[in-house]
Amino acid sequence: MTETVKIAEYLFTRLRQLGVGSIHGVPGDYNLTLLDYVEPSGIHWVGNCNELNAGYAADGYAKVNGIGALITTFGVGELSAINAIAGAYTERAPLVHIVGTPVRDSQDNRRLIHHTFNDGEYGRFALMAAQVTVPVDLVSVAVSSERLKTPLKVPHGVHVPSHDDAFAQIFDKIHSAKQPAILVDGEIRALNIIQEVSKLVESTKWPTWTTTYAKSLVDESLPNVHGIYQGAFSPQKAQDFWNSCDLILCFGPHYSNTNTYAYTSIPKAAITISFSDTDIKLGADTVFRDLPAKHALKHLLKLDYNKIHNYDPYPSIPSPELVTSSNVDNAAALTQSTLWPLLAKFLQPGDIIFGETGTAGYGCRVMPIPKHARLFTPVTWLSIGYMLPAAQGAALAQRELLAKSKWGAPDQTTARTILLIGDGSFQMTAQELSTIIRENLNVVVFLINNDGYTIERCIHGLKQGYNDIAFWRYLQVPAAFGAKEGTYAKSAKTPGELEAILGDEELVSGKGLRMVEIVLDREDAPAGILTKMIDTQKEIEAKKGKEGVNGTAK
Repeated sequence: MTETVKIAEYLFTRLRQLGVGSIHGVPGDYNLTLLDYVEPSGIHWVGNCNELNAGYAADGYAKVNGIGALITTFGVGELSAINAIAGAYTERAPLVHIVGTPVRDSQDNRRLIHHTFNDGEYGRFALMAAQVTVPVDLVSVAVSSERLKTPLKVPHGVHVPSHDDAFAQIFDKIHSAKQPAILVDGEIRALNIIQEVSKLVESTKWPTWTTTYAKSLVDESLPNVHGIYQGAFSPQKAQDFWNSCDLILCFGPHYSNTNTYAYTSIPKAAITISFSDTDIKLGADTVFRDLPAKHALKHLLKLDYNKIHNYDPYPSIPSPELVTSSNVDNAAALTQSTLWPLLAKFLQPGDIIFGETGTAGYGCRVMPIPKHARLFTPVTWLSIGYMLPAAQGAALAQRELLAKSKWGAPDQTTARTILLIGDGSFQMTAQELSTIIRENLNVVVFLINNDGYTIERCIHGLKQGYNDIAFWRYLQVPAAFGAKEGTYAKSAKTPGELEAILGDEELVSGKGLRMVEIVLDREDAPAGILTKMIDTQKEIEAKKGKEGVNGTAK
């Protein structure tokens, strides 16, 4: 007789086999019986403060661990999480969303019950996201356990004869290129090709740039790595070289407007070979289907480097303007220009750094990221408040991977998750600080208190009240959420104060939650596109004022 297991047991066993060590979520009446099976399966349950935050946390967990999972209840729960699910899908974070639904009898008979529109329709919510739904009465139904004996394997590309022509054309382009370059984009993380791309960058010694999405995924200390290519906002010398290239290899393209500096950093299609999850695009018109980047890189790494272009001498290309030090008045007010050089010195190998949507997400781009560390910045979804719960999920995954010796340097035993977040974003999802405290996660929060939505002020409404937020006593929040007495919580208003805090051994090497409030001016932004937007607003207002005066004079 075939052995059986309950559906819930089967589901959680498979998730554990895929590497899920923790599941995030919120209990609800349609998933309670399902939750009974989580911890007996060997998976840690993390109950979040609401479903949106749980989705954000599961996304952060997935980006570090490789896969994450989320459990919500029908209707009210799954709809609360849909923003996070959409963000995970957009930025390629593998996330399983499990929804407990009403019993099949209620669905079949179109009963009018709670958490519905009271019209007997049960299918509409499932159409809003690709997800797994589990009717609550199926949780304990027995199914065969036979397939659990078959290990789960991620399918890889299989070489077929049609690939030979593809590689012949690709190698011909590579061998004939006179001014080649490489662009590394952030989807290489989801494609699991970080190591292969890094090896190619190091071996070819071709000039290499990343997108914002890919910052920290290649070694920034390599002499041929020139930081983030910012398109029209890059130094002119970098633009001139880029525009003169006759070949650009692009790995893991993610061409959203916010990841490409308003599309200005997208390489010309005619000279680009782009490698994605399912195909390779050569030039503007040729596409090789069913040829994933993982498979293609196995062949690219067999290149005869004697046959490709060798930059000798190496071209004069601006090095990335990464900041590591700053000579400032220690008693002056902190500014964006003095903040990031100080924070850069705080980073260590193995750190996970989150730069929230806002000025933090722009400022952290100029920091050099140590080897074995990972940076996550705003990419495309840009949901304000995402990164606090995401940091919780990431810190949990980091701890689990450290326990398996699968994080950071080979001999690394401890690591930190660092969150750089603005006050407006913090107020969106602040309650997840309580989950960080409850799970005793090793998280350092740098909260930028600039009195509101400065990122929105840059875009529009520099002086408008709708970009203001309520006044909070941020350093009292950890205590309100149950942090133990003596939890690290300090504030800095000057470079001298911040430097002293950053040198405090309790902050550097302590455990659990640590929080630092950084006070900045409400109209201060990192130099570049944001300051240009502020200047444009000021110029428009000045022009209006001048026209008003002239009009009055008439």
